[in-house]
Amino acid sequence: MKEIVVINGSGGVGKDTFVQFCGEYTSIMNISSVDKVKEAAKVLAGWNGEKDEKSRKFLSDLKELGIEYNDAPFKYISNMAEEFKNSDKQIMFVHIRECEEIEKCKQCLNAKTLLITNKNVAAINTNVSDRDVNKYEYDYHINNDGTLEEFKNKFVGNPLYIYRNELEKLVKEQLIEIELDRVKLTEKGLDFANIVWEEFI
Repeated sequence: MKEIVVINGSGGVGKDTFVQFCGEYTSIMNISSVDKVKEAAKVLAGWNGEKDEKSRKFLSDLKELGIEYNDAPFKYISNMAEEFKNSDKQIMFVHIRECEEIEKCKQCLNAKTLLITNKNVAAINTNVSDRDVNKYEYDYHINNDGTLEEFKNKFVGNPLYIYRNELEKLVKEQLIEIELDRVKLTEKGLDFANIVWEEFI
């Protein structure tokens, strides 16, 4: 089953690493609500990818202008969601900072929400987008306070990762559905439950 997941967290907590790990066992699409904002920043101000405090504030302010003018960031996400629905991708990750924009995606696109935190990474308070990251009530929370290897092991030891090939086959055959950390039989799967279980024996 296809899932749209809004992923959030302060800069440097491991969001991209998590998405990369997910991409090792299922097909994903990975976008950000500031993709088009970044393109505009390059044209308007010569921004070339810096992630310093000044640049973060500039991108946050520019995005706010886009939201106020014609809700451009959400229109971009909606268009990408349509593309996702018609693709063979299973999970679409959408990076969003602002609580209001996260809620909009949850309500309009039936998205799940995920927060990744790391107590070893300093909070960013120079702009409203980063400052309010922890003010939303997320569906899921991943604590990434350890090493990169420990972070990866959280998922490598996960049955969804261990049996990723078998699960992907069953999803394609429409026998099971996967919703983030839950697996359930479809109506078709209920009729062929024995075939499903044989994949794991």
